[in-house]
Amino acid sequence: MTVTDEARGTAGGRKHMIKSELVARLAQANPHLYQRDVERIVSTIFDEISAALARGDRVELRGFGAFSVKSRPARTGRNPRTGEPVHVEEKSVPFFKTGKELRERLNNADISDDKLMAADDGDDD
Repeated sequence: MTVTDEARGTAGGRKHMIKSELVARLAQANPHLYQRDVERIVSTIFDEISAALARGDRVELRGFGAFSVKSRPARTGRNPRTGEPVHVEEKSVPFFKTGKELRERLNNADISDDKLMAADDGDDD
């Protein structure tokens, strides 16, 4: 069962997709696969990306984008309530840079999800 956008809420009028909805969409688009297998595939992909980032590696998915880790140096911040200086430790943060094809898809308002799915179904590689 998937959660509706109304029940889950949207920020700024934009729709969200959670992992279970991604799995459901992929399973629906690939009826020859069991949903539990699709869930295992999606989880494995996320786990491998996370493990690579934890090692400090960069993960590039051509046309989609690249995940990397950026290091933020230690700094002196401020407590917003008191204004008192606070030491903030150095930390690593995940970073995602979109690929050219993804940027083009996002900026091309003429193409809807349904048209993209139909175009992908017609590929005979």
